Amino acid sequence: MDIKPDEITSILKSRIEGLDTSSADLTEVGTVLSVADGICRIHGVENCMSFEMLDLPHDVTGLALNLESDNVGAVLFGEWERISEGDTVRRTKRLLEIPVGEEVLGRIVDPLGNALDGKGEIRASSTRPAEHKAPGVVQRQPVIEPMNTGLKAIDSMIPIGRGQRELIIGDRQTGKTAIAIDTIINNKDRDLVCVYVAIGQRKATVVQLAKTLEDAGALENTIIVMAAADESAPVKFLAPYAGCAMAEYFLYSGRAALTIYDDLTKHAYAYRQMSLLLRRPPGREAYPGDVFYLHSRLLERAVKLNDDLGGGSLTSLPVIETQAGDVSAYIPTNVISITDGQIFLEPKLFYSGVRPAINVGISVSRVGGNAQITPMRKVAGRLKLELSQYRELEAFAQFGSELDAETQKTLARGERLVKTLNQNERQPMPIEDQVVQVFAATNGYLDRITVDKVEKFLHNLAQDVRGNEPELLKKIAAGDWSDEIQQQLDGAVARYAEGFGFDLDEEGHPLEDSQDAPRPSQRAEETEESADETDEKETEAVPA
Repeated sequence: MDIKPDEITSILKSRIEGLDTSSADLTEVGTVLSVADGICRIHGVENCMSFEMLDLPHDVTGLALNLESDNVGAVLFGEWERISEGDTVRRTKRLLEIPVGEEVLGRIVDPLGNALDGKGEIRASSTRPAEHKAPGVVQRQPVIEPMNTGLKAIDSMIPIGRGQRELIIGDRQTGKTAIAIDTIINNKDRDLVCVYVAIGQRKATVVQLAKTLEDAGALENTIIVMAAADESAPVKFLAPYAGCAMAEYFLYSGRAALTIYDDLTKHAYAYRQMSLLLRRPPGREAYPGDVFYLHSRLLERAVKLNDDLGGGSLTSLPVIETQAGDVSAYIPTNVISITDGQIFLEPKLFYSGVRPAINVGISVSRVGGNAQITPMRKVAGRLKLELSQYRELEAFAQFGSELDAETQKTLARGERLVKTLNQNERQPMPIEDQVVQVFAATNGYLDRITVDKVEKFLHNLAQDVRGNEPELLKKIAAGDWSDEIQQQLDGAVARYAEGFGFDLDEEGHPLEDSQDAPRPSQRAEETEESADETDEKETEAVPA
């Protein structure tokens, strides 16, 4: 049977016109060329985007990072050991997204949003990109709202504001994580959502941390993102960006959030390992050239948005671990230059019993008094200067040479200030109680008390003022520092100081035969005559 060419053409046209293309699934696929150490090379996905998610067998997710002429270098999340050469890879055409929402609160999750706490699957309401451009200058407003940590040494001298980036830096085992945990506990009843990102830590340590927060009633307002020590480098690399994305959900809904990255040193290690496996050229200390950008694009996302955008805030507390106190190393100097200040923890102070072991000479907050309530800013004004002077003179006092009266006075005051700022873990303090205690220290009420009794004096003072002057504390917490408030607080502290050390009767009056009666309190504004009379007595409490 002969078929004419025009008949063939008409048959083909009719077939093509009747073809239903709506159900066709056009997917760009590639092939795994090689896989090792959580890194794979893929051929055939020519239109792949940087940071695009890729689908691989066995529920493994790939993240395209290196776009080269003949292949794509991707890092793998999940059971990458099950991936083998020749496996099919599919494009998703979606950039990396993280599950976010209220459902993640109170949970321990991995960087991809999967539950790790055994409390069931998390069905997040929405997702956010892991990489998100930081708001510009016009979209921000100044950092002026306090983000209190509950630690006297920080809230008085190195204040942190909502929207700030404050670095916690120090050697291992000097109390860096303790500061972060106390901050979370202190804000458990406030409108602050906390995201704690654990990078390269043991799983048992993270579980213990979650138990601590749960016992303190702070876990329900916290998200813990865990990239454990035994996880691959890509998982550790992704963790802080995932935590930031979860916090940004609350930021852009007009709320306040806090992210703690513990710690970015291990994050940089993971990025270096990943980059070298991707064959990126090494630079200083084998880090790739964009290691600064790695942390800057993360920390720049901390912001206090302007009122037109909801006024939300995202505060960041990155943690960096130093070696032998070397703050001038590559990664520490990078992060110091990105942040708005640093809290430097010194091993020597830690081993001598100072808690938190903050070196006031190196530690600084570039936001300063703007992030403090007025009462704290006023009473703590001289605190940092006097402590710095004490640390300078402390070295000379160890030689046992004769010291003049002024030096002895500075040393005596410094000892009492150090004792005042000492604070045990898991005991954050309301800001109004901090103001009362710092007021007593900076105005000379502790100068006549032996150092071993300072802690008892301050503890009982705070309880006394809370019991007798509750309205005064409310006004202080609200930022009122009028002359009337100052006089009222001065009177309350003076009244307690006069009776401190006496045995009291049932009505609270000192007994006449008390053997432990203190000398009258000495004020900082004392005249030169009274200062001369008391110098001899002060030296009794100070070792020559």
